[in-house]
Parts: sequence; C-alpha cells; structure tokens
Amino acid sequence: MYRIFCESYKNYMKLFDKNNYRFQIANDFELLVDMGKYEEEKAKQSQKYKKISDLINYIKENIKRFPRLKAFLWTLQSRNIDVKKFDVAKEEDLEEQAKLINSFIKLAYWY
Repeated sequence: MYRIFCESYKNYMKLFDKNNYRFQIANDFELLVDMGKYEEEKAKQSQKYKKISDLINYIKENIKRFPRLKAFLWTLQSRNIDVKKFDVAKEEDLEEQAKLINSFIKLAYWY
C-alpha cells in the first residue's frame, strides 16, 4: 500500500504545474514519501511537518469516512511517523488531501 502511495504521488505531481492548487495540496506528501526529509523536518518542527501531522491526525479522526486509509495509517506508523495535532493546516486543505490520498489508494494515479 505504501508503494502504491509513493508511486501514485510521483505520477500525480507530474500532471500539474507548481502554481496549481492541486500540486500545492499534494506537495506536503513529500514528507511521507521521503523518510529522511520527514525526520529532518520533524527535527526542525517545520510548518510542512506540522501540516502533515495535522493531516494524519485528520485522517485518524475521520477514519469512518475514509476506511481504506486505515491500513495506510498502519504503514505510516510502522515507519515511525507519529501524530500530533498542531492546528496549522486549513480544514478544507485537510479534506482535499485526505480525498487525494484515498484516490491514490484506489489506484486512480497508478500506471
């Protein structure tokens, strides 16, 4: 499942210009794809780290709406990606990001 996410992310990012909202929404996923980058941003307590943490927390809180993401959360946990709520991300962005990850898991960008 994690491999599907990573490859779908790379395919998705090729579809949009850097100024596009869809690109910007998915750009935070970089930390989930690159564990070294995740650890680096976590150590700095960067805004990007806080946003991704808010996203994972959002998915956990809404798991009934996104049941396919339960296994995805387990794979993140196995990679020592922890969750804290920082409340820095916008609710509408979190919703769009959760939907996008769900699309990745459903193989919408798998090719």
